[in-house]
Amino acid sequence: MIKFDYSDTDWASIERLKKWYSGDVHDSMESLGLWGHLDGISLLGALEPGQVVCGPAVTVLFEQSDRKGEPQDVYHNAIDNAPKGGVLVCDASCAPGSCSGELMSSGAKTRGVAATVVHGTVRDLAQVRALGYALFGSSASPVGVTGKKEPKQSQVPLTIGRAVVRPGDVIFGDIDGVVVIPKERVKDVADAADTLGRHEAAARDRILSGEKLQSIWPA
Repeated sequence: MIKFDYSDTDWASIERLKKWYSGDVHDSMESLGLWGHLDGISLLGALEPGQVVCGPAVTVLFEQSDRKGEPQDVYHNAIDNAPKGGVLVCDASCAPGSCSGELMSSGAKTRGVAATVVHGTVRDLAQVRALGYALFGSSASPVGVTGKKEPKQSQVPLTIGRAVVRPGDVIFGDIDGVVVIPKERVKDVADAADTLGRHEAAARDRILSGEKLQSIWPA
């Protein structure tokens, strides 16, 4: 079994990032020469208005498989051993089928996982939303995984579009999408987001007080 050690997680910077939203976070990353958007993945589960999720990544890689009986040991182990506040990230794009739905989301929420992000389809959205769980995916599909693919590795780097997600990297998700921040740059991004957020808040107040955009921009 893979060892899950998150003792070096920068929880203080994660808590600071939770004050902002994904646009602030990604703008801050770009100002530092970084790119973190997980292209094509959006919120399909539930978040309260204005709520965000942010935590260290636990990764799972699916591969094509014709085995029956939904062999999910690698995925189940990742869920059962994820740190509280962590975010499961699954690359299940290798074949059709939804690797996450009501049961996987229920198990993750019970373990204190903040969210599940799937590069691939997800299902059982009515039940997941009733559960109040933040499930992200490429789209919805009722198709299952059995006989098509299975989780083969955990705690390995995943490539999703232009971004790479490594175990322990910080995942930020909200209604606009999902961003990954390299774990060694989390404090830098949090610092930049704090500065950008303060500037945007001041600009918003000026706009709402009646000032014209041309007198304020750039914020």
